[in-house]
Amino acid sequence: MIKTAPFPKLKRGLVAILRGLKPAEAVAIGRAVHDAGIEAIEVPLNSPEPFVSIAGLVEALPQTALVGAGTVLTAADVDALHKTGGRLLVSPNIDADVMGRAKHHGMVTMPGVFTSTEAFKAIRLGASALKFFPASVLGASGIAAIRAVLPPATLIGAVGGVSDKDFAGYKAVGVSVFGLGSSLYKPGASVEDVAQRARAAVAAWDEAFGGV
Repeated sequence: MIKTAPFPKLKRGLVAILRGLKPAEAVAIGRAVHDAGIEAIEVPLNSPEPFVSIAGLVEALPQTALVGAGTVLTAADVDALHKTGGRLLVSPNIDADVMGRAKHHGMVTMPGVFTSTEAFKAIRLGASALKFFPASVLGASGIAAIRAVLPPATLIGAVGGVSDKDFAGYKAVGVSVFGLGSSLYKPGASVEDVAQRARAAVAAWDEAFGGV
C-alpha cells in the first residue's frame, strides 16, 4: 500500500478553504484565519495565481500551520505545490498518479470520495484522510452508512455545503475534520469579516467537541 503522510494532530479539525483568494490578500486573510484558531488552510487551484498565494502563506505562517492546495488534479500540480512548500493536498476525486506524487513528496492527502468504492480506493492508495464531498448531498446519515464498512481508524472529513452549524450532527457519525468554504470566505470579503467567521467556527467547534 502507498502511504502518504499521516494527518497531523491539529488543535481543531478545521480546514479553511480559501477559493478565489488573490495573492495580494493571501497573507492578511491567512493570518486572520490562523490567529482565530484554524491551523489548516487550502487554496484551491482554480483561484487566481494559487501557487503564489500558497508560497506566501507558507512563508508567513508558523511551521506548525498545515498549508496547501485544493482541487489538485494532476501530478504536475503536486510537483508545483511541493515547490511552494505546501504540505496539504486536497482533491475532489481520487487519482492514483496524484496520490503517488504526493507520497513521493511526503504530503498530507485528503482526496474526495462519495461512494464506498471510492473510499476503499482512497484507503488503498494511502490517503491521510477521506474527504466526503459534497457532504451536504450525502448528509450525516449517508456518511454514517459508508463509514460503517470502513476500517475503524479511517479519518473522516466532511466538505461541501458544511458550516459551523453542522458540526454536532456530523460528529455524531464519526466525522472529525471539516472543510469550510463559502461559510468562511468568499472573494471580496474583508479581513475582519473572515476573522469574525473564523472565530465563530472555532467557537462552534469547541462547543461541539469540548474545546482544545
